[in-house]
Amino acid sequence: MAEPGSGLPSGLAVPTFLPWLTGLGAGMVFLSFLQKLLYPYFWSDLWYLLKMVRCGLWTTGKHGQKGELVTVLDKFLIQAMKRPQKPFIIYEGDIYTYEDVDRRSNKVAHVLLNHSPLKRGDTVALLMSNEPDFVHVWFGLAKLGCVVAFLNSNVRSVSLLHCIRSCEPRVLVVGAGFLETIEDVLPRLPEGISIWAMKDSVPQGIISLKEKLSTASDCHVPRSHHAISNTKTPYLYIFTSGTTGLPKAAMICHLAAMKSSTGLWAFGCTPDDIIYITLPLYHSAASLVGIGGCIELGATCVLRKKFSASQFWNDCRKYNVTVFQYIGELCHYLCKQPKREGEKDHRVRLAIGNGARSDVWREFLDRFGNIKMCEFYGATEGNINFMNHTGKIGSVGRATFFHKLFFTFHLIKYDFQKDEPIRDEQGWCSDVKKGEPGLLISQVNEKNPFFGYAGNKKQTEKKLLCDVFKKGDVYFNTGDLMVQDQEDFLYFWDRIGDTFRWKGENVATTEVGAIIGMLDFIQEANVYGVVVPGYEGKAGMASITLKPNMSLDLEKVYEQVVTFLPAYARPQFLRMQEKMEATGTFKLQKFQLVEEGFSPLKISDPLYFMDNLKKSYIPLTKEIYDQIILGKIKL
Repeated sequence: MAEPGSGLPSGLAVPTFLPWLTGLGAGMVFLSFLQKLLYPYFWSDLWYLLKMVRCGLWTTGKHGQKGELVTVLDKFLIQAMKRPQKPFIIYEGDIYTYEDVDRRSNKVAHVLLNHSPLKRGDTVALLMSNEPDFVHVWFGLAKLGCVVAFLNSNVRSVSLLHCIRSCEPRVLVVGAGFLETIEDVLPRLPEGISIWAMKDSVPQGIISLKEKLSTASDCHVPRSHHAISNTKTPYLYIFTSGTTGLPKAAMICHLAAMKSSTGLWAFGCTPDDIIYITLPLYHSAASLVGIGGCIELGATCVLRKKFSASQFWNDCRKYNVTVFQYIGELCHYLCKQPKREGEKDHRVRLAIGNGARSDVWREFLDRFGNIKMCEFYGATEGNINFMNHTGKIGSVGRATFFHKLFFTFHLIKYDFQKDEPIRDEQGWCSDVKKGEPGLLISQVNEKNPFFGYAGNKKQTEKKLLCDVFKKGDVYFNTGDLMVQDQEDFLYFWDRIGDTFRWKGENVATTEVGAIIGMLDFIQEANVYGVVVPGYEGKAGMASITLKPNMSLDLEKVYEQVVTFLPAYARPQFLRMQEKMEATGTFKLQKFQLVEEGFSPLKISDPLYFMDNLKKSYIPLTKEIYDQIILGKIKL
């Protein structure tokens, strides 16, 4: 019988499983609370793992009825059949559908197949700006099974010759705007290179590709020309930015290209997204992640010839952009633009890239609205990458247990004085503690290979560390210093060539540059170390540029560095430049600045010296310079 007032009809008993269910529910609530307290990122990490597994299956598996290996080009051809009329590239208002690009690239393939000495496996160098024909030529050559070398369109003279020689092309294809560039080096080019230009009227010795395209067939190119039997065969050569010397041609295999093409999908992009690409196509971010990612999704990209901070948001509104790519200082340049009304009036939801500083990241979100910043880490030639799948500001990703299932990496102790990893008495390297900067290295193996640089065995070997933790192991040296916090988030700290040691301490140039850049009259700050006779290590020096119509306040610069930086990190010298030299991917050039040092005899730019007695920076005269060199003025 039921108890009076129980609410149950007479004769019904309380089910015996109700207390069990109540206990189970309470237990689940407690476990959920415990998981959030102890493992707050468990579910996001697990979701990331599942995505990585799926990417692995996509990129390494065989597809199709015949079990053929699929490449990025094959994915493009599939999209061209599935959605021929969908816009693939929008450029200066013109629309190029997947079918348009397929047919135009067919024409390129047929012209070069019939009128050039090219055969499968040959290398072709491509020197063009951001334009649809870059993609047409790239895909046309890929349809012939050729390896395409993307030449940096900013390099000239000796650097350009070095790049061409290192990849040993049989053919060089040049955009209309680069004929003069090629003519300058024409007499010094290696013999046997056939030069084609995307222009009707060309000088003697150069063949007009554009003229022959007008009458070429656009019919299908047989797959037998480009079918592969091994995903680790060369697909592209992409040159490093050359911030510390001449560019190096990194070999990109088909497998690496396929992995890169899944990046947009992994961050949540869909076929309905419109991706804005302002980065140069000769760089892996724009070509492999951007163009390749659009192909993987079947999405549309808006391609711009060159990044413009003043026109960026106008383009986003005009073309209904939902995703854009960034690298280096792009977001910083956008934040430096004068404020306008309606800056949050756009449809952009994702920004995908790398190199956004924490302060810029916060300012960007505050100013331009709720845009998810998708930061990732990965060198063009590297065998490791990280993705910040949680949105943690400033982080490049998380070093989780799940991540280590795919990549074996370490942050090891580094000697900044000797500029090499620290080894113990037995010759082994050791890991740094959490919170300490360490050199990121990644194990080279069958699963994560390193293919090196074309025509540069010495530089290839230089990027490898051998016998690191045991005899016979091999690791790729990223050259990047990282910090891992207590929650296993990773943060970029500095490049090993940029970090220097002064007064027995390590100085991170990115940190110092960010502090100086906070001043309202500073446009850019590029920090590096210079050798001073009689001192160990390198003294800090900052090259700066001013915002338009602003003047340099030397006392404020002094006050800023003294307030926010420890004594060892404060730049001893300033150099004021009209314009900051940067690579095509917005990385500030330091190599030449370091070489020139702080001598007023070599440098025509205004130079300044930190004077602690006057509490200001003062002009660095020849007299002061001589006293520093003679040791009469102590730093």
